[in-house]
Amino acid sequence: MALHLPSQRLSACLLIFFSFMMIRADGSRKLYIAYLGDKKHDDHTLVTASHHEMLSTILGSKEEAIDSVAYSYKHGFSGFAAMLTEDQAEKLAELPEVISVTPNQKHELMTTRSWDFLGLNYQQPSELLQRSNYGEDIIIGIIDTGIWPESRSFSDHGYGVIPPRWKGVCQLGEAWGSTNCSRKIIGARYYAAGLDKANLKLNYMSARDMNGHGTHTASTAAGSVVEGVSLHGLGEGVARGGAPRARLAVYKVGWEEENGVYLATAAVLAAMDDAIHDGVDILSLSLVADDDSFGALHAVQNGITVVYAGGNGGPRSQVLFNTAPWVITVAASKIDRSFPTTITLGNKQTLIGQSLYYMFKNESNSRFHTLVNGGNCSREALNGTNIKGKIVLCIEMTFGPIVQIFKDAFANVHSGGASGLILALYTTDVLASTEQCQGIPCVLIDIHIGFQVLTYIGSQRSPIAKIEPTSSVTGQQVLAPKVALFSSRGPSIKYPTILKPDIAAPGVNILAATKDAYVFNSGTSMATPHVAGVVALIKALHPQWSHAALKSAIVTSASTKDEHGTPILAEALPRKVADPFDYGGGNINPNGAADPGLIYDIDPREYNKFFECQIKKYEICNITTKPAYHLNLPSISIPELRHPTKVERTVTNVGTVDAVYRSDIQSPLGVKIRVEPATLAFNATKKVHTFKVSIKPLWKVQGDYTFGSLTWYNEQHTVRIPIAVRITIQDFYADVA
Repeated sequence: MALHLPSQRLSACLLIFFSFMMIRADGSRKLYIAYLGDKKHDDHTLVTASHHEMLSTILGSKEEAIDSVAYSYKHGFSGFAAMLTEDQAEKLAELPEVISVTPNQKHELMTTRSWDFLGLNYQQPSELLQRSNYGEDIIIGIIDTGIWPESRSFSDHGYGVIPPRWKGVCQLGEAWGSTNCSRKIIGARYYAAGLDKANLKLNYMSARDMNGHGTHTASTAAGSVVEGVSLHGLGEGVARGGAPRARLAVYKVGWEEENGVYLATAAVLAAMDDAIHDGVDILSLSLVADDDSFGALHAVQNGITVVYAGGNGGPRSQVLFNTAPWVITVAASKIDRSFPTTITLGNKQTLIGQSLYYMFKNESNSRFHTLVNGGNCSREALNGTNIKGKIVLCIEMTFGPIVQIFKDAFANVHSGGASGLILALYTTDVLASTEQCQGIPCVLIDIHIGFQVLTYIGSQRSPIAKIEPTSSVTGQQVLAPKVALFSSRGPSIKYPTILKPDIAAPGVNILAATKDAYVFNSGTSMATPHVAGVVALIKALHPQWSHAALKSAIVTSASTKDEHGTPILAEALPRKVADPFDYGGGNINPNGAADPGLIYDIDPREYNKFFECQIKKYEICNITTKPAYHLNLPSISIPELRHPTKVERTVTNVGTVDAVYRSDIQSPLGVKIRVEPATLAFNATKKVHTFKVSIKPLWKVQGDYTFGSLTWYNEQHTVRIPIAVRITIQDFYADVA
């Protein structure tokens, strides 16, 4: 059963929290993170005591040391977060036991149809859903903004007892009592150190979710089945998570601030450390936290699969986050659902945009309004134009952050009293903002349709238009999947010898729980829990598989073609055929991942051998490091190919005992790839094969990345890994992506 923290301990937690507020207020100290590597004791009280003893040599007394510590990392690894001056942090870093001392960093937060689209229909359950029993008793840890426990998506009706291996707690707090944990939400913790006192009123001092982000991601990964969910009729269907019988453990690290969300590295590391102790199977993190990769490594080395959002900086290249080889980095894709919204012009011409515009039952039908051209709808463009009661056409020709462009345009037309907004811009990926238009219709259209509307306005003395409520369309008439415009692209800056992202999953207009309602959201934040849910199903089916095996199954079985058999596209400037820097292995294919045929497995200790020490005395590194493309990953990335290079890979047969696989090579442009042996034969005594991949440059040029693949196949299975290679002749190059 989940444990409950008594009220005395809650009071103590609050006292510690307020003491940190007082320390922070004087401006002389700030939160620093000290990493000490592997823990030296199994008894966590001894680990914490060693932290206090170490700090007392810097601060002068044990009492000051205890007061300064925000978090003691004592379960999966050794370290702490403490309030220190810059001088004290420098002295701490000089101690021989200390690997690194870094300032605490703030980070960003990164359905009714999506699971059906992925082949996991609940009404007609696939073999994977049935054999995994819907992910029963797999424990998914959600590190996010908390959870809204009353949501129907977290009902524990029909659940059995909490798995006895669970060691976590139900931490009580503001608006969170012992009954808010359940057989579904089996654990809850929160981490508030460092939050400004001025922002306390914006938050619940508990695991309760004020923001809604954590509730949305948790219900996407493991929400219980809820019939008849929609947003005022849009996207209607059965809402559920990918693994609806999985258990949830909630770790709240995100807090509301006046200008966004406060989300700190120190808190994320504390949550990871507790999750290792608590016994979670999977960690889902829909946030940007590149500098906690050592925490994620310790989690993986303790048997936890860690799934991270890749970021929302696309379609630019080299903007990926969370790219360590030991995590699964997720890109966002579109599903086969659209929300067509009809615009009727005064000449009876009808044009289609997209929106989440709905009308309540007591509202009158759509009617015609005067239509005006607002240019790009900046304040300057609208200055002197009477838009009161009119529908305004805005055309934004420049590329920029879509959500901000929409918000600015809406704010300007709404302040002028407009009755509607038609915004023409490059993409309609992000529709959630159109639902928040305060009662007026807002429609997104592409530039081509925008110029048709503009032409109509210019040809009429009194142009008019009306906007009809949105409808929902699903199925093969919607081209899907596609990589979303906002989805961050590779290559990885931090680890260019690791091909990232790993996989794409649905992340556009996903309908899931927020408080007592259901709303649409988009982002790699939404894609990440889709992957976590799939991992839960596969782990329930194959409980003995390692994190690397689970990752391999997902990457090698991914789809690179859409429902019509054509290559998956990526929204970009311009739209293009997707490549591995857009989607890694491809779009996630849950049923294929459940039976991958072959897997590329890795002993998690192997990760230690391949990375140079970026910080002093980093004890998980080996002095004689190799390029990371020698890791047994289900991908190959060589960022500087100048001479013929050989890499080895090892595959393990997890399919039919007696099986023969043949190789199919798609060499990147300008590169010749050869595989030895070209055929692999498995039987009861030969379950593992190692093969060599020879990669040879055909050109002598300062080149760009080109892409290929290596596939092992037979009649039952296709096991594909992506390959990215860049030919170079110099150490310096201006064009690296």
